[in-house]
Amino acid sequence: MPPSPDHVRRTAEAYLDRHPRERDGLAPLFATLAGAGDPTHRNTFPAHVTCSAIVVNENNKVLHIQHNQTGKALAPGGHNEQSDPDLASAALRELAEETGLPPEAVSPIPGFEAVPLDIDVHDIEANPAMGEPAHQHIDFRFPFHLITEHPVALQAEEVSGYEWRTFNTVASPTVRAKLALLPRTTHP
Repeated sequence: MPPSPDHVRRTAEAYLDRHPRERDGLAPLFATLAGAGDPTHRNTFPAHVTCSAIVVNENNKVLHIQHNQTGKALAPGGHNEQSDPDLASAALRELAEETGLPPEAVSPIPGFEAVPLDIDVHDIEANPAMGEPAHQHIDFRFPFHLITEHPVALQAEEVSGYEWRTFNTVASPTVRAKLALLPRTTHP
């Protein structure tokens, strides 16, 4: 079973307890939750929930992958699947699929085991080949420490490269700002 609407709402509310000023920006999430469709299904329009893994290595650098479809360097992530029990698990599955890093190679950053570091709403262009109209992704971004060295093995059909970026060069400005607030000593 995919993450339930109740799970998505509880996770969002826990996030908003930390970031109450972001409630208005998450209006598309609450509109999606009020709808009849599954908020985590990729065919729920005009918006649906996705999940990403923000992976921080021992040098406080963040993993970015080059997405083939968008041409952008982003955190590993994507759509939820029926087998995902919760949102953090979806982020871990996407991490493993796109980079080959298994779930046991990472550990949630303390305090973020079930609450994302960031939730971002962003526009996605129409994709006629997939039959998808322009829509929005509501991306729940969970932070993890890389705890064991493991080679990155990219999923070639979706990803063409990777890099480790310093906190001040992270692609997402909202993630960059929130990472800057974390103590640098949080790495195990």
